[in-house]
Amino acid sequence: MIDLRSDTVTRPTQGMLQAMIAAEVGDDVFGSDPTVNELQERVAAMFGMEAALFCPSGTMTNQIALRVASKPQDEVICDKRSHIYLYEGGGMAYNSMLSPKLLDGDRGRLTAEMVASNINNPDDIHLPRTRIVGLENTMNKGGGCIYDLAEIQRIRQVCDAHGLWLHLDGARLFNALVETGEDPKEYGKQFDSISICFSKGLGAPVGSVLLGSRETIREAKRVRKVLGGGMRQVGYLAAACDYALDHHIDRLKEDHERARVLGDEMSKKSFVKEVLPVETNIVIAELEGITPASLLAELSEAGLEAVPFGPTAIRYVTHLDFNDDQLSKAVTIIKNL
Repeated sequence: MIDLRSDTVTRPTQGMLQAMIAAEVGDDVFGSDPTVNELQERVAAMFGMEAALFCPSGTMTNQIALRVASKPQDEVICDKRSHIYLYEGGGMAYNSMLSPKLLDGDRGRLTAEMVASNINNPDDIHLPRTRIVGLENTMNKGGGCIYDLAEIQRIRQVCDAHGLWLHLDGARLFNALVETGEDPKEYGKQFDSISICFSKGLGAPVGSVLLGSRETIREAKRVRKVLGGGMRQVGYLAAACDYALDHHIDRLKEDHERARVLGDEMSKKSFVKEVLPVETNIVIAELEGITPASLLAELSEAGLEAVPFGPTAIRYVTHLDFNDDQLSKAVTIIKNL
């Protein structure tokens, strides 16, 4: 089977496995795992931020950031397609007693004007206090689309003017960076907290990092503890992430090129109403005249796995374990639908 359900389905490469086996480890809850410490310092320096915290998942790093930045009854401004709203089990309400204000951006991307016009009056006791603005780059539900850094800078100015925390769900941020060529430090300048995931396009088996100030990360450790995210000899996993930084960033462009080929082929099919513009490694096809379940069954029978993505769409995600030979086979399968 050719598995394009997600970029989370990858297996560690042989080089990554060797790095994991060779890792020097300690007890990370005591702060004495040298491989974890090195990874945290490396990623913080890469983004020009003060500190970082290694966690099991991007959901955890997102949820920790929301918790650290808020008090109960506060509000988060985010797009209605955001992962922090749709795909984290209602965590902002359960973990932090936050409510979302859901906006409808351009394929999930907000503008400074949208943010500014949706900030609640802090003196009106009927309304939750606007406390956090959450962005996602790339935007999963928007077909892996990329934020304009200049727009993020304008959003930062709005946040500064109103004393708001700006958080980035950067689960696939490296996919954006290899396309734009932007310096990661430019992102570190804009955000109070950034979540970086290593188990998607970068191909590590587990792991995400939360970036922020020293004070933010000090508080984040306390929240990670209560969420059950304190890990011991986790340097074996951190070593995989460190290997990914060395070997798997530039090759993300290959995933993007293959995704564009898939998008082009899907756009030719009579039952495809629209393929969202393919900017990175995600292909979302809106269907007409056929249900996602029916199309996915036909694809699966032919040897290609994808996922439903709403009531009328399917999604493919290209990744480290999807090569040119598999691309050729996938194109043939799509042509024969």
